[in-house]
Amino acid sequence: MNHPSPDPARPRGVLRRALLALTSASPAALPLLRPSRAAPGRRAGLGDPAKKEIAMRLVSSAENSSLDWKAQYAYIEDIGDGRGYTAGIIGFCSGTGDMLDLVELYTDRRPGNVLARHLPALRAVNGSDSHAGLDPDFPGDWRRAARDREFCRAQDDERDRVYFGPAVRQATEDGLRTLGQFAYYDAIVMHGGGDDRAGFPAIRERALRHARPPALGGDEVTYLHAFLDARVWAMRQEAAHSDTSRVDTAQRVFLRAGNLDLDPPLHWRVYGDSYRID
Repeated sequence: MNHPSPDPARPRGVLRRALLALTSASPAALPLLRPSRAAPGRRAGLGDPAKKEIAMRLVSSAENSSLDWKAQYAYIEDIGDGRGYTAGIIGFCSGTGDMLDLVELYTDRRPGNVLARHLPALRAVNGSDSHAGLDPDFPGDWRRAARDREFCRAQDDERDRVYFGPAVRQATEDGLRTLGQFAYYDAIVMHGGGDDRAGFPAIRERALRHARPPALGGDEVTYLHAFLDARVWAMRQEAAHSDTSRVDTAQRVFLRAGNLDLDPPLHWRVYGDSYRID
């Protein structure tokens, strides 16, 4: 997953019916909801390719200071956040396992690719910020691999499998429209889907202590404010995430405007820069 830059002046970037019987229980006690189909006539949300494109551009504005997310396949650097190399369209990290999964997938599809020789080193450094066995050739090989459409497709597929798909499924189960689906996606991109206290599941659980999602009869705007409050709390637990403008002057702006479907035109600011999608 991507994480903000070490430069302190400019960081980088419906419940199943049976659960209705549980409405008297504490919302925070509810597990992550299981996927189900959206109700007939419901808007497609981020399942709409045009809205998914907006989501990719919004994330890229925060992660890469650019709306051109497709230019990020070749991106790679160590941003000093303790996760080793960060690279690609969603910030796959050598220290968190998702970069290893990506290169393994790419190698399954394209045996003998330029990154395959780095697999032993990626396995060895997983869970650390070490570059041992990766330097000096790995960054250049990553950029060369990004010229291969198969590697770009593997990045797309891993992004959707690990981050985009789970976030949208959970948001749909919670009864959230496009903005809520995006809020979940942006959270899982930054914080991951693990069980630590600042991971996406913990952020959602914290929000559920204060408000109910539409799937449990709650007000969508009220719930999303609670979710964004929980997200800001999680961001402030780590110095690298302490700039919360991707929530305060982006997602919260859309929410206060009542734009729950993320309909253009969209105007927002992240880390002091202004962006727009018309």
